[in-house]
Amino acid sequence: CELQPISSGAGPTKQNQNIFNPKYKFYYEMWDKRVEYLSEEQCPLNGTETVKAESLHTVLTNLNKVSNSRERASRLFQWIIHPHPAKTFFRDYWEKKPLLIKRQNQEYYQGLFSTAEFDKILRNDNVQFGVNLDVTSYTNGKRETHNPPGRALPYTVWDFYESGCSLRMLNPQAFSSTVWNVLSILQEMFGSMAGANVYLTPAGTQGFAPHYDDIEAFIVQLEGKKHWRVYNPRSEDETLPLVSSPNFSQNEIGKPILDVVLEAGDLLYFPRGFIHQGNCLPDAHSLHITISSYQRNSWGDLLLKVMPAALEMAMEEDVEFRKGLPLDYLSFMGVQNSDKDPRRDRFLSHMDGLMKKLVSYAPVDAAVDQKALGFLHDCLPPMLNAEEKASSVYGAPARWEDGEAVNVTVQMKGQTKIRLIRAGVARLCGDGGAVHLYYTTENSRVYHQQELKSMEIKEEVTFLLLHTKKQYDDTLDF
Repeated sequence: CELQPISSGAGPTKQNQNIFNPKYKFYYEMWDKRVEYLSEEQCPLNGTETVKAESLHTVLTNLNKVSNSRERASRLFQWIIHPHPAKTFFRDYWEKKPLLIKRQNQEYYQGLFSTAEFDKILRNDNVQFGVNLDVTSYTNGKRETHNPPGRALPYTVWDFYESGCSLRMLNPQAFSSTVWNVLSILQEMFGSMAGANVYLTPAGTQGFAPHYDDIEAFIVQLEGKKHWRVYNPRSEDETLPLVSSPNFSQNEIGKPILDVVLEAGDLLYFPRGFIHQGNCLPDAHSLHITISSYQRNSWGDLLLKVMPAALEMAMEEDVEFRKGLPLDYLSFMGVQNSDKDPRRDRFLSHMDGLMKKLVSYAPVDAAVDQKALGFLHDCLPPMLNAEEKASSVYGAPARWEDGEAVNVTVQMKGQTKIRLIRAGVARLCGDGGAVHLYYTTENSRVYHQQELKSMEIKEEVTFLLLHTKKQYDDTLDF
């Protein structure tokens, strides 16, 4: 049911008569706008056998039986974008164009989050305005935030909602164990922090102005329905942006490439840089969760770490980088000296030569390790199942009994089997003459609430840790 190019790619032709049936009018419109549309009800996926849709509870239960966390992540992501294959998603859509999946199955994402859980969190947890919850509105082209100080108590929050304000929970993973579980699994696949916001919008209202974000966004409709409009990036400069945009007015964004109503069970993906806005129809509220990733995870961000270190190393090791600038370079270089001068050509040619030499000093592995440590700090801690808890320090029998500590010593024998909890739970990095093991198991569910933990590793133990990592990676079987 994916609309594929026909013959020369000019769109539907008379050879495909079904597309002109009124039933398929929406397909034709989506083709004309170059937005891919999938529907589980109306057709199979290019003849490919589709995976049977399972409930989230069943999926997560079955994932506990999968030994490798990267395979878990792959399977969970495949369920999220079912029936579209993950392989073709990353080839054809990721960072390129939106993907819309209409399911006609309102219970597909049931169990991920709900308005009932939203209310329960407000009642039982310390939800703070501006930290965990935003109250917003968008009327007459004006976007406003209405956060009072202090705790977001149910009476106050629901009064705002009844007044037509939208509610945005900024870090539901800090309160919802299911959202925490889902995101902690997905981060293993993205290799980048997986985050989420939950949006609850009253019927007939809009909470946010048109804007674009600096993340890859997966809009998962949980309850009700919402009218979405998505627009192409306005220019090459706004394609895959490094930061999110300010709020736009309606006359700044052009015509939408996608105009659709998401209902419970539907999914909409769009890359960073695609302008979007959503409003509720008069007859239904909307609850959706936006799952996001890939913030500041570009080649340029890696080079920002590579180049300063490369230059420092080059200046230490190569005298050419330490030679002085020409005595008169200020007289022919710079904006005010942009007129043609033969000395400029020689200067720029020499600069070009130094830049080419600089590549050989690039400490790429060290820079990747820096990126990796940033990712580990961003990560959610792994959510352990019962078997994992019982087999880890959290299941150790140490306790206080009859006035003394008992079962404190952990006995490990030569036959004791050990393994990593997750593929991405830890990383070995060199720090001067020492080697440190950085790990995420003590991270907080609140973003950067604590510093990343590490321990220094003796040289003779390093090999054993690398072997353990390799043994874990060898269990990857998808």
